[in-house]
Amino acid sequence: MGTTLNDTPSAERTHITFFGRMNSGKSSLVNALAGQEMSIVSKVSGTTTDPVKKSIEIHGIGPCVLVDTAGFDDTGDLGGMRVSLAKKAAQQADLAVMVFVDDSEKEPLNQDSGFVYERLWMDLLQKRDTPMVLVINQRGQNGNSQNLAEKIKAEFQKKPLIVNALTKEGIEELKKELVSAAPGKEAERFITGDLLCEEDVVLLVMPQDLQAPKGRLILPQVQTLRELLDKKCTAVCTTADKLEKSLAAFKQPPKLIITDSQVYKTVYEKKPVQSMLTSFSTLFAAYKGDIRYYVQGARVIGQLKQTDQVLIAECCTHAPLDEDIGRVKLPRLLRKKVGEELKIDVVSGMDFPSDLTGYRLVIQCGACMFNRKYVMSRVEAAKSQGIPMTNYGIAIAYLNGILDQIELTYFDK
Repeated sequence: MGTTLNDTPSAERTHITFFGRMNSGKSSLVNALAGQEMSIVSKVSGTTTDPVKKSIEIHGIGPCVLVDTAGFDDTGDLGGMRVSLAKKAAQQADLAVMVFVDDSEKEPLNQDSGFVYERLWMDLLQKRDTPMVLVINQRGQNGNSQNLAEKIKAEFQKKPLIVNALTKEGIEELKKELVSAAPGKEAERFITGDLLCEEDVVLLVMPQDLQAPKGRLILPQVQTLRELLDKKCTAVCTTADKLEKSLAAFKQPPKLIITDSQVYKTVYEKKPVQSMLTSFSTLFAAYKGDIRYYVQGARVIGQLKQTDQVLIAECCTHAPLDEDIGRVKLPRLLRKKVGEELKIDVVSGMDFPSDLTGYRLVIQCGACMFNRKYVMSRVEAAKSQGIPMTNYGIAIAYLNGILDQIELTYFDK
């Protein structure tokens, strides 16, 4: 089903991610919160493999995604892969729930090693400034939850909430705790920043090619168009081949033209002098990432040598298309600028290498499919390793010699 204007894309929802050991009851808690069986529940350890996601609404937070992850004490080759996926889920987490378990039938699973696993993962989440809620999942009626709660409080200086996922006891209290701990929404964070006011006229240039399936618009176009309507702007849409005819229909030039980055140069050459120009990807550079770092990174393109290696990171996982921007058009522009021997790697989805030291530059897509928390984890990884980073729109503007002529949006950090 295609995205409609009334949908809240997953990337724009608050990601609430559940962590804990195998068979600690994470899946049961997620099911209890969601009010439906979204995750398989079994006494067999290691049932959850890939992170399982469910979009819901929580009053006080709004649209959310509940993410159920594999146990972080999983072992073996397959277990290591599951834990690796859980770590990637941690990079997307806006809010984390650390699950402990009190099982009356046996010793609490979290006491055998002095909370070593929990400490490691909580340290990881704290480094990412991810707020956390601690939960004890009480399975039996004769458990020792209060004693376990005291031990957890002494270890982490934070009192856990006691719930029972099977009987639903404590679930409403857990919702309240999530609302209290949830990160506040960034004030007035718009895709178009402060470029527009009510009644401004905007022209959207949107080529309809293989990357825009028939009958649908790509997500950045949908989100931007919806925001323009919310801002009470007048939005006019056209394709690149009809740009001149569309401009001629205006009594006054549009205040802003937002184009697909692939036709940046064409639109720049044809736009009225009075009209500001930007692109969807350029807007998302600020909306999802660190635009100042991206602009600095784009200028590194002028210093690249053919012996350098560049990483292009897409968030989509679609099959390669003819004239694909990340796999074909952008590499073509880079090699035209630097030389045909320039080494370029392309990764997609969450396949982002932890070691970036072999790269001279990382070029990130607009990242409409990921939340800002995850995109910023990539930015921080690049910064910590001293690797310049930019994004598609900023890089294409630089390669076309118009980076200093386009409009950029900035947000306070």
